[in-house]
Amino acid sequence: MQTGSGFLRQSPLVWYGFFIIITLLAMVYSLLTGVIKIQTGHLFELIASIWNTDAATGKEALILWNLRMPRAVLSLSVGAALAVSGASMQGIFRNPLVEPGLVGISAGSALAAACVLVFVFPVMGDVSPATSSLILPLSAFAGGLTSTLIIYYIGRNESIAILILAGVAINALCGALIGWVIYYADDSALRSFTFWSLGDLSGANWKSFLIASPFIWLPVLYLCRQHRDLDMLSLGDRQAFHAGIQVESVKKRNIMAVAMAVGASVSLSGAIGFIGLVVPHMIRMMFGPSHKNLMILSVFVGGSLMMLADTFSRTWVQPAELPVGIVTAMIGSPFFIYLIFNTKNKKLL
Repeated sequence: MQTGSGFLRQSPLVWYGFFIIITLLAMVYSLLTGVIKIQTGHLFELIASIWNTDAATGKEALILWNLRMPRAVLSLSVGAALAVSGASMQGIFRNPLVEPGLVGISAGSALAAACVLVFVFPVMGDVSPATSSLILPLSAFAGGLTSTLIIYYIGRNESIAILILAGVAINALCGALIGWVIYYADDSALRSFTFWSLGDLSGANWKSFLIASPFIWLPVLYLCRQHRDLDMLSLGDRQAFHAGIQVESVKKRNIMAVAMAVGASVSLSGAIGFIGLVVPHMIRMMFGPSHKNLMILSVFVGGSLMMLADTFSRTWVQPAELPVGIVTAMIGSPFFIYLIFNTKNKKLL
C-alpha cells in the first residue's frame, strides 16, 4: 500500500511526533484563550501545582481545572472519535462521501435528547446542572446505541447494503419522531434542544466525561488496530475474502465500534458534523491511502481541529457562544462541495 509521501514511508514516527506536538499546542491555545486570559507561564505553573490545594483554589485555577481543561479533553476525544470513525466508515464502504451518521447513531441520540428535554426535565422540576449534565448524555448515548442495535438486528444476516438501508430508514423515523416531540416543547426546551443539536461542548465536566470516556477511547483504539483489514477491503470484497478476511463480519464489527464511539461522543457534545468527513480526506491528500497512517493521524488531526473549532466558537462572539457545530459546518461544507465535484470528475459517483 503506497502512501503519498516517500518521506512518510521512511520516517512515519517523525510525522506522528509532529502531529502530537500540533495537538499539544492546540490544547495549550484552548486552555489559554477565553474571556479571562491566562498567561502561558502561569498556565504551566497552575498545571504543576495541581497537588497544591491552596494554589488550586484561585480564580484562574478554578477556570482551568473546572471549565477549560475538561472542555479541551472532551473536544480532543470527540474530534478523535469522529475522525477515526469517519475513516473507518469510508474504508468499509469504499466511498469518500460516507460519514458516521449513516448508521443512525446521531439521529437516535438526538431523539433521546429531545425526549429528555421536552418530557423528562419539566416533570422533574428544577434540575440541578450536575443532574442534567449526567442524565442528558446517558439518555443520548442510550438512544444512539438503541438505534444502532436495531439496525444491526435488521441486517445481522444480510448484506451490508441492507444495513445501510436500515440506517436510512431509522434516520427518517427518528427525524419524524423528533418533529413530533418538538411540537410539544416550550420555548426553553426548544432552545436547549436546538443548541444541543448544533453541537454544544459548554456542559463539559469531569464526571460525565469519565463515565463516557471508555465508550469513546476503547472503540477508537480498536478501530485503529483494524488498518490491515481496511487496506484489504479497499481492494474489493472478493479480493479481501481471498486474502482471508471475513468481509461481512469485519464490516459489522467495525460498524458496532463506530456506533459506540460516535454514540458516546454525541451524547456529550451534541450532533457535530463534517469532522468525520473532512479529516480523513485531509490526511489522504497529504499522506496517501494507507489506513495505518490514516487511522493514527486521524486521532491527532481530528482532536486538534475540534479543539480549535471549539475555542473559536466560544471566543468569536464573546460573551455569548456559538454552537461548535456551526463552526465545523462552516469549515466542512465548502470542503464537502469540493469532494462532490472531485468525486464526480473521477466518475466515482
